[in-house]
Amino acid sequence: MEIANKAAFVTGGSGDIGAAICTSLAAAGCDIAVGYTGNREGAETTAAAVETAGRRAAMVQLDQSDPAQCEAAVAEAAAAFGRLDILVNNAAWNIGIPFPQLDDLTIDIWDRIYDTNVRGPFALSRAAGKEMRKQGGGRIVNIASVAGLSPGGSSIAYATSKAALIHLTRCLAVALAPEITVNCVAPGLVENTRMALRLPPAVAEGARQRAILKRASSAGDIAEQTVMFCRADSITGQTLIIDGGIFFH
Repeated sequence: MEIANKAAFVTGGSGDIGAAICTSLAAAGCDIAVGYTGNREGAETTAAAVETAGRRAAMVQLDQSDPAQCEAAVAEAAAAFGRLDILVNNAAWNIGIPFPQLDDLTIDIWDRIYDTNVRGPFALSRAAGKEMRKQGGGRIVNIASVAGLSPGGSSIAYATSKAALIHLTRCLAVALAPEITVNCVAPGLVENTRMALRLPPAVAEGARQRAILKRASSAGDIAEQTVMFCRADSITGQTLIIDGGIFFH
């Protein structure tokens, strides 16, 4: 799909990875609706970067754990530019709870993670699909995690929610074909993000040393892969791992 002059809605656009995705799509010629929950300052910074790239920007506030807000946010994003061609489900919620501490992983925490990380992308994708079909098609890209492919990550709830998002990608690819493609990026450790900087240094270094490239992924690589999935016409239902080569060996 030629993505110049298309309109994209990126959830979590106020964060490090989301901002990189927004600016990369803007550099490719897209107008961007920057989704955010509470970090309005971050959303404003991202919107300004989009405008610096010569594209239009809008800001859309939503709590994607609320299905009604998902419907309204997609409508707002589409109204901002008169169309919607791309949705990037980047926003997520997590909390650090070691796997053995099962009693600390309460049902309320479990539900919040699943409502945000699985039901939210489903509700957003369902609403976005209707808008995209008005233009004859579109692209959805989900941002998951390598935690969805192996028993690791910040908590059991987070890891299994990302596994669900990866399979949701495949299921939505079937449901929305042939007009709309749905793909997924699964990052490992992402350097220089706030989440990475909160990790103990030994944990981050361990991820680098396990990678055959001896380095972790970058927000820029994730953003560029997102752009590639948006451009591709014959790729759907796929998940690409970006982790420096840990899963390669």
